[in-house]
Amino acid sequence: MFLRLLSDVRWQRASPGWRSMTSSRHSSTTGAEPHLTPLPSHAQVVICGGGIMGTSVAYHLSKLGWKDIVLLEQGRLAAGSTRFCAGIVSTARHLSIELKMAEYSNKLYQQLEQETGVKTGYVRTGSISLAQTQDRLISLKRIASRLKVMGIPCELIPPKRVTQLHPLLNIHDLVGAMYLPEDAVVSSADVSLALASAASLNGAQIHERTSVIHVLCQKGCVAGVETDRGMIECQYFVNCAGQWAYELGLSNEEPVSIPLHACEHFYLLTRPLKTPLESSTPTIVDPDGRIYIRSWQGGILSGGFEKNPKPIFTEGRNQLEIQNLQEDWDHFEPLLSALLRRMPDLEALEIVQLVNCPESFTPDMRCIMGESPNVQGYFVLAGMNSAGTSFGGGAGKYMAEWMVNGYPSDNVWPLDLKRFGALQSSRTFLRHRVMEVMPLIYDLKVPRWDFQTGRQLRTSPLYDRLDAQGARWMEKHGFERAKYFVPPGKDLLALDQSKTFYKPDWFDIVGAEVKCCKEAVCVIDMSSFTKFEISSTGDQALDILQYLFSNDLDVPVGHIVHTGMLNHNGGYENDCSIVRLNKRSFFMISPTDQQVHCWSWLKKHMPVDSNLFLEDVTWKYTALNLIGPRAVDVLSELSYAPMTPEHFPSLFCKEMSVGYANGIRVMSMTHTGEPGFMLYIPIEYALHVYNEVMSVGQKYGIRNSGYYALRSLRIEKFFAFWGQDLDAFTTPLECGREFRVKLEKGTDFIGREALMQQKQEGVYKRFIMFVLEDHDTDLDLWPWWGEPIYRNGQYAGKTTSSAYSYTLERHVCLGFVLNVDPETGEEQPVTPDFVNQGEYEIDIAGQRFQAKAKLYPFSSLFTTRRRKDEMEFSGFQGK
Repeated sequence: MFLRLLSDVRWQRASPGWRSMTSSRHSSTTGAEPHLTPLPSHAQVVICGGGIMGTSVAYHLSKLGWKDIVLLEQGRLAAGSTRFCAGIVSTARHLSIELKMAEYSNKLYQQLEQETGVKTGYVRTGSISLAQTQDRLISLKRIASRLKVMGIPCELIPPKRVTQLHPLLNIHDLVGAMYLPEDAVVSSADVSLALASAASLNGAQIHERTSVIHVLCQKGCVAGVETDRGMIECQYFVNCAGQWAYELGLSNEEPVSIPLHACEHFYLLTRPLKTPLESSTPTIVDPDGRIYIRSWQGGILSGGFEKNPKPIFTEGRNQLEIQNLQEDWDHFEPLLSALLRRMPDLEALEIVQLVNCPESFTPDMRCIMGESPNVQGYFVLAGMNSAGTSFGGGAGKYMAEWMVNGYPSDNVWPLDLKRFGALQSSRTFLRHRVMEVMPLIYDLKVPRWDFQTGRQLRTSPLYDRLDAQGARWMEKHGFERAKYFVPPGKDLLALDQSKTFYKPDWFDIVGAEVKCCKEAVCVIDMSSFTKFEISSTGDQALDILQYLFSNDLDVPVGHIVHTGMLNHNGGYENDCSIVRLNKRSFFMISPTDQQVHCWSWLKKHMPVDSNLFLEDVTWKYTALNLIGPRAVDVLSELSYAPMTPEHFPSLFCKEMSVGYANGIRVMSMTHTGEPGFMLYIPIEYALHVYNEVMSVGQKYGIRNSGYYALRSLRIEKFFAFWGQDLDAFTTPLECGREFRVKLEKGTDFIGREALMQQKQEGVYKRFIMFVLEDHDTDLDLWPWWGEPIYRNGQYAGKTTSSAYSYTLERHVCLGFVLNVDPETGEEQPVTPDFVNQGEYEIDIAGQRFQAKAKLYPFSSLFTTRRRKDEMEFSGFQGK
């Protein structure tokens, strides 16, 4: 009851400005209370949800000039999850885009009260993240190195300094901490009201006590919204319904899959301490203890993420407004014990209440935003994984930009709704996955960790066969993929539990697989790749694909073309390989997680009334990658056909027999730069072909291999990969792929104008390969991704992917370098001379390692094997 009172007091205190403003705006026409004001019959955009996300979207849309905005809230503004938020605004994030959202939110909330006159409770407290282990400290150091290059004040501090900043903390078990002096706390409900107030002043209409029943669609586009108070025609709809977003998405005429699930989330409130805690006392995050602590009205607010969370509302039952759920002290006890260990002086303190409220979590711990893949104009912003306050401002900004401009101002692919498929929306899957996700929020996340729940959802026909041979699995887009194969006699359990920032236990296993790829032949099951067939009755398929793709697809039948699918700014929406099967039919191979995004992009840009036929055939084919110099011998025996380069040139596809199986699409490419073939096998033949390949391959030293070996091979060959190195803000000219663009053909395609302009002006970032020089593979921390790159001591970019090269016997990092004038801050073109004349360092968790930069692959180094101490590095800096 105490918390409800508190919330009501805050509501009354914060809302008069908004209420009086909206009352005066409506009273002249209706004289009614705001919540009874008639709904408009039409709006440009309808937003569902009056929490911090919905109000932030309304605020930012109005700032960008949209006025015809209607926000609908089924209860009262900020009466959902927002009302129960702990109100912590923290920039300590691993993911770059989340870090940027949190930084923007902090700056927005700081000036919001001055802009609107509505108090937001903003207090700059700073935050301290504690480390009880060396591994946790390494994790904090990795975050700190990224924060510093973004200009966010950040300090790694010893335990004694923690005591100076927060005297009540017990530091006996700490090895260090990270201090962010500019982090803050707010009242999330009041922030929502301030955002709503500003949006209202800019022309947005806000209607409480109005429930959305479903969204109307016409020809795959949003047409209107049916509410319990009437219809509103609209062109855009934004689902910011929080824990209700899942059910609302499924209620549409054209269902929209929004994979999130609610869990109970607990925190306690205490009475003021004997000496009341200052409101500016730093927030404490103790991830090893699974708790957070902030000051609250002279006392504290403390919650956490327990190891055994409680999912709720699995059957879809829910509340109109979120009420405090039932207390469960037994369930909260481990978190309470951790709190008392960290702050022993609280032992005698009176607890006011244990708050239990719903919080929504997603299958991968990242929030959901973006446009639905199947309904144009239907946008989603939900699933905040208990970080809604930190992300609210930034997420609303990106969403508004997306709607107004057609794209956000930064790469938000890691958060895009289209990273999921409908398969991740099973209630059972979500229930089980969020029980794993919630504890993971504070678990130590070392590189290459994998989810344990919701597995074996999508598998190749070869899964059981490969599993029996020692495959260790990872999951991508719900698909099981082999990481590596444990040889007989190895300790399987130890490998499964290997978690480190240093040299991993699988190092030698992957090295042996790489060696086999280079000297004999390996087979990798790559069935997860997205596969589409595009055909037409006439020449329409070629015509539309020429417009949608940057490379020339008007090639002879059987030829394979590597190409990009670009946006109007010339950035990669997809990077793929396309085979011309016949004059009117094409076979398209894309990355695994592109299945939904790529389909959506193609459908959006293809003519509606045409003879084009687009089919997703991912499930129809098992894909085997035969890599290595003896792959040609294996296939020659199995097909009784010559497979030499003279008879089967590079980047060519033939449909042929392999063993007893017909209709196998054999392609002379491997996605790694090594010699070999891709076999696309109708699934009914998969086991037969695999068995034949392994049987015949025995005499040539064949073995299974996994994606870790593939990764090492492609990175040492300087192959960029979409989703890691390439994104919607990277152009072919910036990553050395001019040769994959038909600029000189005079053929129009999406992005051509932008590339022509970029060619004239020069590129302002460039994809570079780095080889670490003074790095000890056995003793030093490994680079994984996201490490800052320094040129002549100045920050110049960050790595996008990295791997150990077993050929060079050194680590190789790929990443982008920018040329920013240190005095003016202006970006300038990145020329080959600029790259070659720099001295480079890669920052790994605060320690810098010298690196040699190169603009081109080390192709000459792969003709013969050499030891690293015999290598001549003079040519590494490129031409």
